[in-house]
Amino acid sequence: RVNKLVNGRILEKRIHVRIEHIRKSKCQKEIIARVKSNELAKKAAREGGPQVDLKRSAKKPKEGYFLKAAGGDGEITTIQPLPFSDLL
Repeated sequence: RVNKLVNGRILEKRIHVRIEHIRKSKCQKEIIARVKSNELAKKAAREGGPQVDLKRSAKKPKEGYFLKAAGGDGEITTIQPLPFSDLL
């Protein structure tokens, strides 16, 4: 059964699928693996290891870098806009 939002209300729809086309959901595998690793880390910390941070954290931004110039001379050039000229 599938829930579908129709005009502000949720209707329960039935879908008919052959058993060969059904596969088990894998959406909980990452959560279960994280819980197991957190439990092991907590156990190691209780036994005298270093304190661990079990919270999920966002990805860090990429490290900055300088792009090599196409000419290869290594000199920095400043580009200025052209002065405005009226075409009329």
